Amino acid sequence: MISEKMKGLVNNNSVIRQMFEEGRNMAAKFGEENVYDFSLGNPNVPAPDKVRDTAIDLLKNEDPLVLHGYMSNAGYPDVRRKVADSINKKHGTSFNEENIMMTVGAAAGLNCALKALINPGDEVLTFAPYFVEYKNYVANYDGVLNTVATDHETFQPDLKAFEEAVNDKTRAVIINSPNNPTGVIYSEETIKSIADILYRKQKDLGTEIFIISDEPYRELVYTDAVVPYVTKYYNNTVVCYSFSKTLSLPGERIGYLVIPDEAADHEDLFTAVTIANRVLGCVNAPSLFQKVVAECLDSKADVDFYAKNRNEIYNALVSYGFKCVKPEGAFYLFIETPVSDKEFVEEAKKEHILVVPGTSFALPGFVRLAYCVSYETIVNSLPGFKRLAEHYGLS
Repeated sequence: MISEKMKGLVNNNSVIRQMFEEGRNMAAKFGEENVYDFSLGNPNVPAPDKVRDTAIDLLKNEDPLVLHGYMSNAGYPDVRRKVADSINKKHGTSFNEENIMMTVGAAAGLNCALKALINPGDEVLTFAPYFVEYKNYVANYDGVLNTVATDHETFQPDLKAFEEAVNDKTRAVIINSPNNPTGVIYSEETIKSIADILYRKQKDLGTEIFIISDEPYRELVYTDAVVPYVTKYYNNTVVCYSFSKTLSLPGERIGYLVIPDEAADHEDLFTAVTIANRVLGCVNAPSLFQKVVAECLDSKADVDFYAKNRNEIYNALVSYGFKCVKPEGAFYLFIETPVSDKEFVEEAKKEHILVVPGTSFALPGFVRLAYCVSYETIVNSLPGFKRLAEHYGLS
């Protein structure tokens, strides 16, 4: 027997993960080179050499009892200080180690923030399409996730709908930019407008409403577009950051939370997320990789690799007649489907192409392609996409 809450999660197990497993089965049957798996956002760019070199140096020279031991649940103070200094240098902020908690990736950071903020029945808003796990994260703390529409031409939030959705039960708003699954960056105008709306609503409703800014793709930007640093526009902000994509370290599970001094009840909130880190079972972020990333804050994976993939697949699919917004960041295309997204997914499988239905991101009628794959996979998949376009009369 499993709990009633887990029954719901089991029944709604991630389609992304299911398709990833299906891709492995297809690869075993048809050959890995003949399967084009765009399901999982798993970086295909090696971590920078500095990551490896730093890890080796630490393992050789650091006291192992310190390097592999416990520390404050918030993380090593010197690591947190270096992270704060790096953010300040990049974004003109004024954080210190008391604003930073090291986390087991952005996902754990999100859960710590939600656990610290959400009471049963509280509402959390986010913009559709959104990362599939948000609903599960919010439900885990007996909150309710409500979605707000975006403009399907730009995937910028519908600000009028957002203002109408904020009510006296709204406790937090999750934003994700660059966005998964669209690759869109929320503009400074958008962030300012969201902040202005929330300031007005807080005053009118007599409540505190937090923005939780989920930022695992912050450094993966291909254009001159700037990803606004949300704490500069809105005081009640918690930033969730991950090195999974920046340094190609998804399996190492390392990231951090930022809680600015200007946030309501900053000290209590920081204590709460630190305790949440412990009671959720994380205890602390991985000790070795706290030390590693602290020395690699100015490094990042080869974004040009993703840019080359983006240009190749976007230009080809548009030429075939598919419709999608050209992503400014992250490594996803969100393509409008000529039939239902689920039907399109099944038809794509006949071409050995695996994509994720938009239904999984709360927006039917689209599919997501994760183009963080080899360039050869991109090129070799294109004949299959062309046949799909011809099948549906797009080209």
